[in-house]
Amino acid sequence: MLSKERRSKLYKDIAGICLEIKVDKITAKEINEAMASHISINELEAMRFARLIDRLDSKVERIYLDSPDVIQERFGIRVSEYARSPLYIKGVKRAGSVERGDRRVRVFAEHKADSKYPVVSAASIVAKIVRDREVRGIERRLRIKVGSGYPSDSRTIDAIRENLNNDRLSEHIRDRWSTMNRVRQTDLMSFYNK
Repeated sequence: MLSKERRSKLYKDIAGICLEIKVDKITAKEINEAMASHISINELEAMRFARLIDRLDSKVERIYLDSPDVIQERFGIRVSEYARSPLYIKGVKRAGSVERGDRRVRVFAEHKADSKYPVVSAASIVAKIVRDREVRGIERRLRIKVGSGYPSDSRTIDAIRENLNNDRLSEHIRDRWSTMNRVRQTDLMSFYNK
């Protein structure tokens, strides 16, 4: 929803007021391996959110998660199941709480939380900036212009199509991705139509 310039400025503002920013990156290889093992991306995200929560210090009282699952309580429960200790999930009576010192950590997992809570909006901006930097790094290392990396970007689709057999690029692509299926299908059709 924000321009690249606006995100960049806000990122600097966010970094200036935050006590700490923690980022956990999930690689395409990790996603491919998880999906090959029948672990969904939502499940993988729940595991990684739990890992970050386990690394928090004792001063944290509330955690806001942008649930990728439209049934937000289900995502909160998933995260609590992967955390070392159970967490108190808003709206879920059977979930427990985790004691960090003398405080209780409450987790608010909500779908589209980035449009409701400024802290989640800030986290979304940080994630987008980090992602864009990763994509630019891939472009520099491989000397291939890959665009934004999103399926709606024709430059990304063209780069994938032109480098379909490039192992160096493929390690950065989600193999089990509907976009890849369409690219391969289109490539196969053009081969047979020659």
